[in-house]
Amino acid sequence: MQRLFFDRYAQCNRREARQGPLRRKYQKKTNGFTLLEVMVALAIMAIVLVSVYRMHSQTLTMNTASRFYTLAPLLAQSKLAQIDTSTSEIVASDSGDFAEKFPGYTWSISTEEVSSELLGESAKDLKRIDILVSLNDSEYVYNVRTYRYMKE
Repeated sequence: MQRLFFDRYAQCNRREARQGPLRRKYQKKTNGFTLLEVMVALAIMAIVLVSVYRMHSQTLTMNTASRFYTLAPLLAQSKLAQIDTSTSEIVASDSGDFAEKFPGYTWSISTEEVSSELLGESAKDLKRIDILVSLNDSEYVYNVRTYRYMKE
């Protein structure tokens, strides 16, 4: 029993002799993260999160723009159809909104007579019609120009 105790004591002393008493006292503990590692990880996370939020914001903006550029031609076409089927006199310019069905959407129409030497007498009933559809006070604008023969 005594021999076992002395053998273990000798082994400890040999290990201490190899490492030295000071070396063992100031050894780094490898548990946990250093401050530098935590700062680098936080910087990487911040860069990734800013990129994700920017991409999400751009997606929302593109969604609004695509909705407008899909709907605006249909609204302009409906206003043009109202002009075509109207039996009243054509107004030189007019504007309004699309009421509660399409909130934020506004329209304006301007008509002008076209004179052309090339067309001669047949140009007297030719009108140029400009239709402008906008969203949120001209944040997005869609413009259509067409020419129609309209008798007064």
